[in-house]
Amino acid sequence: MSGPNAPHRDAPRVSVVIPVLNDAAALAALLVRLSARLPDNDSEAHGPSALEVIVVDGGSLDESAQVASAYGAEVVRAAPGRGGQLADGIDRARGDWLWLLHADSEPSAEALAHLLGRSGTPAWGRFSVSLEDSFPMKTIAYMMNLRSRLTAICTGDQGIFVHRTLLDAIGGMPRQPLMEDIELSRRLKRLQPPDCRPERIGTSPRRWRRDGILRTVLAMWAFRLRYWLGADAVRLAREYYRS
Repeated sequence: MSGPNAPHRDAPRVSVVIPVLNDAAALAALLVRLSARLPDNDSEAHGPSALEVIVVDGGSLDESAQVASAYGAEVVRAAPGRGGQLADGIDRARGDWLWLLHADSEPSAEALAHLLGRSGTPAWGRFSVSLEDSFPMKTIAYMMNLRSRLTAICTGDQGIFVHRTLLDAIGGMPRQPLMEDIELSRRLKRLQPPDCRPERIGTSPRRWRRDGILRTVLAMWAFRLRYWLGADAVRLAREYYRS
């Protein structure tokens, strides 16, 4: 592979790309989980790190960028919009494997170990999302994971990972402010089905708590249905972030 963004001999194995917008507290918790794998900038004795972390700040008014820098992550400034932020971060990434995480993700050690241990065979997939340990939230998580296995559509909450070869083959990360994960999955599954992993990745249940389970589920499905029927992602994003 050639080009300015192609991995080279000293590149990290996995590039984690995290879009943020006023996510300082959640980001700090995530980076604590990943910090053991961050590059040691004070020593080259052990060679390049297996993992690089890129935080793409969409204009935060809090200390998201400072938190990222404090934990050794590379900070990229970008216009707000998750798809565009992910695309800008991917442009700076050097790894063969790209792991797209939300700031409130809680990846398990097993998920990270799996990704670092994957072969170089091009593939894509997701981990199994988990919410808080209560029956309603466990049921929601189960249904989310079942749906993605049946439809081959993965969501950002599930920690999508993709080999750079496949991402290049579909023209890169869709630069859209909403449903970027749905569109990414839709394009990738034309090449091959996702690897739906059993390792867990936690995510925040705050939206379900705030808006109620039924209302949240119905709203999410309504947005997705409208998108499948051809609604513009920019217009949907305006409505979504007003809700």
